[in-house]
Amino acid sequence: MEATLSRDDGPEVDDIGVVGMTCAACVGRIERAVAALPGVRAVTVDLAGQRATVTHEAGKAPRPVIEAAIRKAGYEIASLADLENVERRADGARRRDLWIAVGLTVPLLVLGMSHDRIMPGLPGALAQLVLALAVLGGPGRGYFQRAFKAARNGTSDMSTLVALGAAASFAYSTVAVLTQGAHAAHTMGLYFETAGAIVTFSIFGKVLEARASRRLGDAVKALSLLRPRTAQRLLGESEVTTPTESLVAGDVVRVRPGERIPVDGTVGEGTSSADESMLTGESLPVEKNPGSDVFAGTLNGHGALSVRVARAVGETALDHVVEAVARAQSSRAPIARTADRLSRVFVPAILVLSVATFLLWMWLDPTGSGFSTALQRWVAVLVIACPCALGLATPAAIRVATGRAAELGILVKGGDALEAASKVDLVLFDKTGTLTLGKPSLTAVIAGPGEEAELLAVAASLEVKSEHPVGRAILQGARARGARSAHVDAFYTEPGGGVGATMSGEPVRIGTAPWLARHGLDTDAFEAAADAQSSLGHTVSFVAKGRRVLGLLAVADTVDPRAAAGLRELREAGIETAMVTGDRQATARAIAAELGIERVFAETRPEEKAQVVARERARGRIVAMVGDGINDAPALAAAHVGIAMGTGTDIAEAAADVVLLRGGVAGVPTALALARATLRTIRRNLFFAFGYNVLGIPLAAGALHAWLGFQLSPMFASAAMSLSSVSVLGSSLLLRRFRNPLERTSP
Repeated sequence: MEATLSRDDGPEVDDIGVVGMTCAACVGRIERAVAALPGVRAVTVDLAGQRATVTHEAGKAPRPVIEAAIRKAGYEIASLADLENVERRADGARRRDLWIAVGLTVPLLVLGMSHDRIMPGLPGALAQLVLALAVLGGPGRGYFQRAFKAARNGTSDMSTLVALGAAASFAYSTVAVLTQGAHAAHTMGLYFETAGAIVTFSIFGKVLEARASRRLGDAVKALSLLRPRTAQRLLGESEVTTPTESLVAGDVVRVRPGERIPVDGTVGEGTSSADESMLTGESLPVEKNPGSDVFAGTLNGHGALSVRVARAVGETALDHVVEAVARAQSSRAPIARTADRLSRVFVPAILVLSVATFLLWMWLDPTGSGFSTALQRWVAVLVIACPCALGLATPAAIRVATGRAAELGILVKGGDALEAASKVDLVLFDKTGTLTLGKPSLTAVIAGPGEEAELLAVAASLEVKSEHPVGRAILQGARARGARSAHVDAFYTEPGGGVGATMSGEPVRIGTAPWLARHGLDTDAFEAAADAQSSLGHTVSFVAKGRRVLGLLAVADTVDPRAAAGLRELREAGIETAMVTGDRQATARAIAAELGIERVFAETRPEEKAQVVARERARGRIVAMVGDGINDAPALAAAHVGIAMGTGTDIAEAAADVVLLRGGVAGVPTALALARATLRTIRRNLFFAFGYNVLGIPLAAGALHAWLGFQLSPMFASAAMSLSSVSVLGSSLLLRRFRNPLERTSP
């Protein structure tokens, strides 16, 4: 799915597939090339996912210009849709090159390590030269091509190190054969087998790396595969098998029992049920009748349905989930900044260090044998250094973690969100729709003498325009009691206060006592009844018409049965919990007491929720805010980590860093635990990457030779380099075993 997103007067975002990246130096080269373009605001390059995400001002830095800059930096472009096929072909070519390299390098090693016992003299030396030349000019040609491109652009990367190491070994040995002839192996030493082994081990490492990298995105691929490739489009009375991608809004498709629904749409005919657990987490099938909405990738149940397409491929709920995960996988965590800074100078520093190593060994022993030793140390330093491990340490872990999160019903919007979530020590919860099910019902109507019917009529007329769960409950309850909705004018909502309008020329309002008081209305006559209802944990709304307060409505919401276990898991993890709600103190405290929450911030308006977050942050707390409504959006944006319920409004989800698609509040400890596991993995990966280079480079330079007589062969150095990035990928893949902490602790 090619992605070019834009908003009115806002930035545009281009996702571009990049072919040919091998290490962190490649990432830095592309980022610098694209960032230099006018109008570019941000560039993020994902080495593991082989894609670049570019944010730029609308109308500036058009996609062809960005692609041209990437090509000029020495890389090729592929569409995101074709990227997997391109990588599959590249992997096939690597495997072919590996088999050829092994077939040539094995006899080369046998000849080189036989010390003239198998094929002595000049014939043996020439045979090694030919075999090594075949390895370098055949399977190894890509390293030299990429190194040349990098040099032409004034940079260097992993291919530079491999090409220099192999070329130096081959060139030295070739000079020895041409000048010394049959005595070359004895007088100067031959390192043809080293040149072949460097290339072969490097290709082997890339094959292993590609195999591990393919598993990093398995979760996204699994989500994408939920949509069937074809659909049965209805044309009159006949059905035509049609590629799902070609369906457009307005088409009608037939979905038979047991088939997956191909697109988002509306049921036209038929009755059935659908398993929507992959999107909503609802374990029970959802009944589907004419007029019901259905979603791509969900599983149709017992009946056949005709579905009118509402959103074509690319715009469905499933597509948005897949794209959100893909974007998150391309992001970078702040912890990676140190590795990023080091990666920019890594290869040049290794080149300088290798030359210094060569000169040092020449100074220690300026004889002919000293030159041979210095050459080996130089080559070993070149090929043992591994910028790939540094470049993969963070993105590989984020890629696996965000994919695993999606499998658990959690959308994490990027590496920065994961890192912040790993440090959270205080979670603030909204109440309605978050700690509760958000499906309240009208439980009490308390009105002045003879005013109940008028109160219910006002309530039904106002709340017919409301989207708040409490408003819907009031409307349903009022209609159940016989009330009818009348026309109202100038309807408005004041978040955290209530709703108002004009009805038959008079102002009508439903809301909290403080809000009505600001409009000059006195609720004292009903305060005792309100307190009694609030003490039961019910939400109270006062109803007024003109200058009269008609009475109050009490609505009860049910605590989400999963909330208690989730909150308990947070407390056991050492994370404090608190409630921030616009409800009355008594209502909020009744719910809090049921859930074991000690700190309650009640009767808070939206801006006050954000102020609560700001005060806690000022105290040094790392704050997560969990909510699901418009009222929560400012607080979600103000928190270190905003967590929205997947059933919440679009604005709440847009302001959030993490979206819980299923599981309700029980998903909060899962999200935070996964974030902590991810940061542990990133730190472990960085330790592997830094530790490998910190230990390996001195060993290759001969640091232990004076004390232990130990020298690291360039062949073993190239093997170690090849396996270092694979160890980082393997470490990251362990995150696929992460389990919901509530499942681990359940009996």
